[in-house]
Amino acid sequence: MQKVPFVAYGLQYKNLKSEIDSAMQDVLARGDLIMRKDNDEFEKRLAEFVGTKYAIGLNSGTDALFLSLLALGVGKGDEVITVSHTFVASIAVISQTGATPVLVEVGEDFEMDVSKLEEAITKKTKAIIPVHYNGRMADMEKIMDIAKKHNLYVIEDAAQGLGSSFNGKKAGSIGNAGCFSFYPAKILGCFGDGGGLTTNDDSLVEKIKLLRDHGQKTKTELVCFGWNSRLDNLQAAVLNVKLDYLPNWIERRRTIAEKYDKGLKNLKSVKLPPAPNSDDDHFDVFQNYVLRAENRDGLFNFLKENGVETLIKDPAANHLQKGLNLEHFKLPLSEQLAKEVISLPMYPELTDEQADYVIKCVKDFYAI
Repeated sequence: MQKVPFVAYGLQYKNLKSEIDSAMQDVLARGDLIMRKDNDEFEKRLAEFVGTKYAIGLNSGTDALFLSLLALGVGKGDEVITVSHTFVASIAVISQTGATPVLVEVGEDFEMDVSKLEEAITKKTKAIIPVHYNGRMADMEKIMDIAKKHNLYVIEDAAQGLGSSFNGKKAGSIGNAGCFSFYPAKILGCFGDGGGLTTNDDSLVEKIKLLRDHGQKTKTELVCFGWNSRLDNLQAAVLNVKLDYLPNWIERRRTIAEKYDKGLKNLKSVKLPPAPNSDDDHFDVFQNYVLRAENRDGLFNFLKENGVETLIKDPAANHLQKGLNLEHFKLPLSEQLAKEVISLPMYPELTDEQADYVIKCVKDFYAI
């Protein structure tokens, strides 16, 4: 019997049912389904939350990355630097523009190892995509310094980083563009696919608005060929409801992370992520709580047998996936992480009792 699910979609809906049902019924009654006031309101509120002039609703975080690259002129003959230890979309979008992905190593906190960044830059490099993985930001100050030195664009992959900050600046507010996912499992999730982009660049926001809607400036004027990448209005209405709860949800995630940290920190067989308040630079939101574990697969199976659902998201490093033709990159830490990482349940509705049970089960496994 499953005692602790990895996510609790139904429970979150149950807790917000009256508000969400009312918002959705209002949209349907108005017939406002595409590019209407709910989307406009969400874009305004997202920009305010992140701290940028603009936000644009899109149909996925992947498209936010892809359209950002296109709008910045990235294409065939260019190189874009990112990491291997990420969801594959961070890399795929580079290839899909015709550019070449260049992969660098991550550090012990799973974020881009900035000390390896400059040596990867060539005359063909046009952009950097740092990934704010698991709800922790990369060192954006050093990344921006290097980008400025080499005249490069920076696109923040903040799909897992909404609400996180580095030295007081929020994810998505520092680079040329910030890209977010509102996939249901994210800190702020809708009821399907959804994404968004933030920026302070007037020119970039106009290009993205064209690219997301078939290149239409108006219904009768086509400026360019574009894509169909709009955040639908029904999902925007759901996100507007949930956005009110986001600060409290983030604090709850940090509380759970602190509980995991205290419960597991003396366990020699696992390596924990940085704890909340572990340094003055980072404010982490714990999209995921990821352990590096000895006998990771054994732990996964033991937890499953005891009713705890976990996630192994990276069974092999992206650059070692044969179909991607990236095997020429040598990234030993990324390769090791893929063999060790396991994500524990992490969501605001997780109870203290459930978190304590997860901790007990992890300890029981390593006591065997």
